[in-house]
Amino acid sequence: MNFDFANEVAAMKTMLKTVVEMETPTENKLAIDELGKYFSGEIKNLGGSVEIVENKNTGNILIGRFGEGAQTILLMHHMDTVFPIGTLQNMPFYEKGDKIFGPGVLDMKGGIIISLAAIKRLISENGLNKKVVLLITTDEEAGSETSREVIEEEAKKADLALILESGLVDGSLKTWRKGVGDFYITVKGRASHAGGAHSEGINAIEELAHQVVRIQKMTDYDKGTTLNVGVIRGGTVTNVVPDSASADIDFRVLIPEEADRIKSELAQLTPILSGTTIEVTGGLNRPPMPSDDTMKKTFAKADRIAQTIGQTLIAGGSGGGSDGNFVSPLGIPLLDGIGTYGEGLHSEREYIFTKSLPERAALVAALIYHW
Repeated sequence: MNFDFANEVAAMKTMLKTVVEMETPTENKLAIDELGKYFSGEIKNLGGSVEIVENKNTGNILIGRFGEGAQTILLMHHMDTVFPIGTLQNMPFYEKGDKIFGPGVLDMKGGIIISLAAIKRLISENGLNKKVVLLITTDEEAGSETSREVIEEEAKKADLALILESGLVDGSLKTWRKGVGDFYITVKGRASHAGGAHSEGINAIEELAHQVVRIQKMTDYDKGTTLNVGVIRGGTVTNVVPDSASADIDFRVLIPEEADRIKSELAQLTPILSGTTIEVTGGLNRPPMPSDDTMKKTFAKADRIAQTIGQTLIAGGSGGGSDGNFVSPLGIPLLDGIGTYGEGLHSEREYIFTKSLPERAALVAALIYHW
């Protein structure tokens, strides 16, 4: 079995350019479905079958199925990006030195190209000795609300899940990720004229300020738990005592039990100012993906396979979430960050190292073949 993809780089770059120039922000269903048609054609050209899970408001999910065998390898991707239509005008796809730039090259259209190249090689050399499921979802950047059920359903049937999200800048895989969630705090007070009846008002912004300090102090760096009050709102004009205020909170946890602690503490928030009320909504969107025994055993096995093709894997982690967070609680062996690597994701600086295309294609092919 040949795991050298040097001769495939030109074709991989051509396909990457094609799909990056098909802009696919999460909220644009029509644009995403057009890219879905393109990938459906590529899957069929490789001899795979295509199942389309239709969504009303978000892009349709694609499931490509290849091969036969006792084992099943799930390859996970998303084709939505954070970049709005028109981004290419100021942020075109281009190459410079050892890098490729463009919206979504890193997160994560490059990962889809890698999987297709690996599957193509395995098929061409009769090396597809097991079932391979190519899952491409469409709303990962918005929390995967319409995709989660499909992800979990396919993961439960898999012996290994490979998440083709980007690796760290040095190529490290992501063997842990924090769980991610949002809470929303709404405070109600009583409005009054700020000049003629100031004492009759109850300032909701003042109450919210007290609560912001409390919330920020729930952070526990030793346990990997962070809370960030990132957005606050309140008031209408300066001469009215505001009767409402609200805050949006990002929270992240590394230890599963910490999510319950944060939820409990937020539910127990009590007003400082008499006459105000506090309402808390929200919760955990993605559970944590800890570096547990299953992850450690999976990484060790993958590293042994990688060394057979001259690669050495490095373990890393991320405070950001991925769809791998949904797989981890199921006890399914998984590896995250298997896709391209570079820097600047979600920004105008987003790029990948060109070498990551053939390198990761070789790794994915070897993992499928030898697992």
